Amino acid sequence: MLDNKDGVWKRGRGKGRVTPKGRQLDDDAWSQVRALLGDRPRDRDMLIEFLHLIQDEYGHLSAAHLRALGEEMKLPQAELWEVASFYAHFDLVKEGEAPPPALTVRVCDSLACELAGAQALKQALKDGFDPSELRVLRAPCMGRCDTAPVVELGHNHLDFATPEMVRDAIATGDTHVHIPDYEGLDAYRQDGGYSTYATLRDSGDWEEVQQSLLDAGVRGLGGAGFPTGKKWGFVRANAGPRLMAVNADEGEPGTFKDRAVMETAPHLMFEGMLIAAWAVEAERIYIYMRDEYPASVEILRREIAALEDAGIVEPGYLVLRRGAGSYICGEESAMIESLEGKRGYPRHRPPYVAQVGLFGRPTLVNNVETLYWVTRVLREGKKILTGVEKNGRKGLRSYSVSGRVAKPGVHVLPAGSTITDIIAAAGGMAEGHIFKAYQPGGPSSGLLPASMDDIPMDFDCLQEHGTFIGSAAVVVLSDQDSARAAALNMLRFFEDESCGQCTPCRNGCEKAVKLMQADRWDTELLDDLCTVMTDASICGLGQAAPNPIRLVMKHFPDEI
Repeated sequence: MLDNKDGVWKRGRGKGRVTPKGRQLDDDAWSQVRALLGDRPRDRDMLIEFLHLIQDEYGHLSAAHLRALGEEMKLPQAELWEVASFYAHFDLVKEGEAPPPALTVRVCDSLACELAGAQALKQALKDGFDPSELRVLRAPCMGRCDTAPVVELGHNHLDFATPEMVRDAIATGDTHVHIPDYEGLDAYRQDGGYSTYATLRDSGDWEEVQQSLLDAGVRGLGGAGFPTGKKWGFVRANAGPRLMAVNADEGEPGTFKDRAVMETAPHLMFEGMLIAAWAVEAERIYIYMRDEYPASVEILRREIAALEDAGIVEPGYLVLRRGAGSYICGEESAMIESLEGKRGYPRHRPPYVAQVGLFGRPTLVNNVETLYWVTRVLREGKKILTGVEKNGRKGLRSYSVSGRVAKPGVHVLPAGSTITDIIAAAGGMAEGHIFKAYQPGGPSSGLLPASMDDIPMDFDCLQEHGTFIGSAAVVVLSDQDSARAAALNMLRFFEDESCGQCTPCRNGCEKAVKLMQADRWDTELLDDLCTVMTDASICGLGQAAPNPIRLVMKHFPDEI
């Protein structure tokens, strides 16, 4: 017989374990989670949606609720925590920790809001409110740069915000989303909406549609600028079943053109989306909406229901998913990872998402504004773009304009417009300000000096100057602003938003911020760092993050 004195076996007496190792399942929390989830399928890709349900209901994600969610979804705790902790809009609370206050105010500190006094506003809010009652957080761009500075109280965005406005909103309980006036389904159909889609669905030739878009010059308007018709052809060339994903995660600071479409004329996007899905024979469409746009989320929910009720789409054909506060999910492969309920890590390519995308299927990814122009070109003809020419460029561009201009907003102008034309369309410079510099396409594009005011702001025109048009997020700086400080603002954004997957971007952004805070920049070391980040980063975030550094060193050497 074995001698168990020093062994692991027990005789049934003593302090043997009575529960499994790890966090125990709380029955009350389990009941609450099951009630929230209802009869929704416990599919793996629903994880982020379920996290939103708990966060929205309770204001945070408690350890007990996450344990219960893991039980429902048959997922390990480590996987739940790594996904939830990746996204900025989820508040994880462990046992013994105090949950956040019932109210949170997020203060945007991206470039346009910082120029408008966001730092002073944030400090005033911190000084003026009890932190146990109101949590004040910094936040990246909320896509409302034309009304800077902006804060979000609960789900209510306060434009041109002041501490007094926040205090008044709290006093009146005004913390919920406000839905702007927009064109609904009935009004859109009265003006001929969906007739183009209906005709194509019944008797259309997708190759003719593809050629029409190529002839009109429709390109991807999320930043890459790839010809839309070619992309459709690449997806269609891969064996089905195929899917479509609409990228509405407009996170590039300074960009708000897609929000303008969704909050005024959402069906121009919807019809273009349905046409694109018809062209590639997509079995389902997923719309990935950034969580910073609660009004857009609600509008799309309402109008998807209206489309289903009208019989234009089958129930479940359009799937709306919310992001959770992660800029990197604007990159198409990171967006697909997020749609699958994972951390938004960009994928190594090849294969490309047109070949192996969402759930391993060939996937068409289009941007909101791209789909807007698909509808308009197929309804009105290619001349709405080809008939407009300026500085040798054809077509129209939607410029999101903010900063030191008199009338910030979305300005639709000829694609060959220069920064001089754009500032003029925005009412000229703000009173008392003299034009100094501009950001042509979000922080990824860096800064150009006012002396370079004759470059067409379009695809393929800015590369020779070390930059690009990207999403056409134009921020204008004046003689009262520092190019050096603006570049530091941009790199702090990239430091915060780096997904952390690859070392060149993760460590490079952090190191760049430290070097840029020195009284005198070490330009040789910064240039070496920029080269490594550009050459070795996995995705566009790390590859483009050096642009603000290099362009400030080149054009504003006296400031560094």
